[in-house]
Amino acid sequence: MNALIHQDFSDNSSGPLIEIFEDRIEITNPGIPLVEIDRLLDEPPKTRNRKIVRFMREARLCEDAGSGVDRVVENTEQNLLPPPLWEVFGNSSLRVTLFSYMDFKFINRKDRLRACYLHSCLKYIEKSAMTNASLRKRFGLEDKHSSQVSRLISTAIEAKLIKPFEVTQNRRSTKYLPFWA
Repeated sequence: MNALIHQDFSDNSSGPLIEIFEDRIEITNPGIPLVEIDRLLDEPPKTRNRKIVRFMREARLCEDAGSGVDRVVENTEQNLLPPPLWEVFGNSSLRVTLFSYMDFKFINRKDRLRACYLHSCLKYIEKSAMTNASLRKRFGLEDKHSSQVSRLISTAIEAKLIKPFEVTQNRRSTKYLPFWA
């Protein structure tokens, strides 16, 4: 439904394309997002097809506008899946990739960082903040992995994806926000 709602109908060279692979699903859609992909979780919803949105809501084919990305991120976290990936191709299309389950030790560094960033965004829109404990829970890791998660958080700070909630906070109870908060 999201692909139909957000596609750019002025591009008649293609429509939504859904490809199912053994380890992922890729949904490619004509048209680029109307907001930056780093801000899909927190920006107010925007659509280029208001009439389609209204019809789909009235037909109960979709829920409130702007809740799709939030639900996708929440569900990937609840099911301990690698984070979704949004890729913009020039000025023509967007691809969303949803991955199947993968044990934490097999998730690459880039995907771990994206998961950390998205987790901080999700916590922020829930009026909360990310912690080492919440990120461990997101990955399904036990307390004994706190140093590994601390290193991931440090790397995410260095990459300017997240930032400490307060500069003077106690190290044990450190909270983190997305870089833009």
